Amino acid sequence: DYIWGGVGKTTTSVNLSTILAKRGNKVMLIDADPQGNATSGLGIDKDVENSLYDVLVSEVDIKSVLEDTCVKTLKLCPSNMSLAGAEVELVSMMSREQRLKEKLEDVKDEFDYIIIDCPPSLGLITLNSLTASNFSFNLRTRKF
Repeated sequence: DYIWGGVGKTTTSVNLSTILAKRGNKVMLIDADPQGNATSGLGIDKDVENSLYDVLVSEVDIKSVLEDTCVKTLKLCPSNMSLAGAEVELVSMMSREQRLKEKLEDVKDEFDYIIIDCPPSLGLITLNSLTASNFSFNLRTRKF
């Protein structure tokens, strides 16, 4: 496993989401890290009824877990430590790498940007995030 901790993923995700939303864009930030630092960074309590965990491992609709933030056009799909259990539960599921992509199909046209804050490991949650993405930036080459 590659470890990408401490490189500014969460800080970049939160700040980029906020700036884009303050410029009038409709933005969803998905906190895909079980540590939930993007969630707490936006002032949302990690002790929520439903989170990204519920979206990935059950039939919970992503729209129903979105939390309002202090920026009017910025929504958050929160995370907490329960997401760590999703790695184990996803292993036996069909299309396990596609779960997030499938859940985003119904809402992707409602947002100008969907930003995903990934965990610092290459597991099924990160694979779901990469599979759901249609745009990326390579930090090593600094190219899109």
